[in-house]
Amino acid sequence: MRPDISIVIVAYNSAHVIGELLDSIPAALAGMTADVVVVDNASTDGTAELVAARGHRVVRSANVGFAGGINRGVREAADSDAVLALNPDVRLAPGALPPLVRSLRSPGTGIAAPRVLTDDGELFPSLRREPSLGRAMGLNRTGWPWFSEYVARPEEYAASRPVDWALGAVLLFSRACYDAVGGWDESYFLYSEETDFCLRARDLGYTTRYEPASVAVHIGGASGQNERTHAMQIVNRVRLYRRRHPGLSAWAYYALTVASESTWAIRAGAKSRFAVAALVRPSVRPAEIGCSDRLLPL
Repeated sequence: MRPDISIVIVAYNSAHVIGELLDSIPAALAGMTADVVVVDNASTDGTAELVAARGHRVVRSANVGFAGGINRGVREAADSDAVLALNPDVRLAPGALPPLVRSLRSPGTGIAAPRVLTDDGELFPSLRREPSLGRAMGLNRTGWPWFSEYVARPEEYAASRPVDWALGAVLLFSRACYDAVGGWDESYFLYSEETDFCLRARDLGYTTRYEPASVAVHIGGASGQNERTHAMQIVNRVRLYRRRHPGLSAWAYYALTVASESTWAIRAGAKSRFAVAALVRPSVRPAEIGCSDRLLPL
């Protein structure tokens, strides 16, 4: 029978967390049916073996990044109207998925995002505003919308509403939206891929909708972040902006990002110093993101 949703989990060295996610899925479905596919991006810690031993389907892959893993999982999953993309360090609350599916059925909606909590039960600011020159200045702490990409005020998480984009750790999207957008852009490898997907969907008329009745817990950073992954995050922000705003605006965004990250290099140390180096020296950028041929990354 055709499942209600397809669930795609992209894992990389996730043996220490993925079991709790898999355990949370049955109660989260609350009677709905699902086809669960775990795409293992060349883990070396036994993740694939652990998942297989628990009776779940594993697709073994080279490390193709998060977007590549989502695309591979969608191709391998059973046909359904909705696909849930998950990080392995997420836990779904009981009954989380029916309200998310109902939200996805709202007119014009192509992507639905739940309320996300930290492991301590605190609200995690998972909603975001579209990147802009003002928001490239590193002034998120002001909370002012013109400067802050993060949606931070608790009252903004109280009711269902459209948003620019949302954290990619747990997103439900319709198959129709996915097909129209053409899948997730694998060139980002890691970071900015969910921003790109939500914004390209919006360009085609598909709304990203926040649904607080659906709840997930996100541990965050379970696969670890290092200098290289942080550099991917920062460089990919510039790439995304340039692809959507070519010309002088892209150069301004690049300059503001270099300046903002340089202040973090003074305060936060090695990761930000390497990110600044990756911005100004294309040759040291991680090979996975494939943009080492020009100063302004594309």
